[in-house]
Amino acid sequence: MEVWDAYDKKYQKIDDVSLIRGEEIPLGMYHLVSEILVKHTDDTYLIMQRDSKKNFGNMWEATAGGSALKGESAIQCAKRELFEETGILGFEFNELGTVYDSNTIYVQYLCVVSCEKDSIKLQVGETMDYKWISKEELLSMNKTELVTTHIQKFI
Repeated sequence: MEVWDAYDKKYQKIDDVSLIRGEEIPLGMYHLVSEILVKHTDDTYLIMQRDSKKNFGNMWEATAGGSALKGESAIQCAKRELFEETGILGFEFNELGTVYDSNTIYVQYLCVVSCEKDSIKLQVGETMDYKWISKEELLSMNKTELVTTHIQKFI
């Protein structure tokens, strides 16, 4: 069972309230998700293909990320999710902005890396492929190809 903190619309944690993954989030409450856009020092961006068995299976994501666990800050979540989904141990995260969508607060980060491009370790059950693409290629992707199109406004 995955447990999350609850937040209000001003991104303030609601004390003594926990949310459970899979259960309905009460009206006026939000859960926190960190998304990390990975940019290589050669100016290409990492995109990953979602596992075919997941929601939006076979589509591409421009971010690594996921829900913040109870007690976890947005940056702690970003570091954990980036490592779990890519094997990248990110050190420098720049917050790009925040997006509210339905009952979720998405905190967007940029992490610039200099890792070997073939060193990505995909998380089984989450992603099944990856590639590095140019800024122009990423910006040209639409909602039929890219799940995380809201990140495009931060590029």
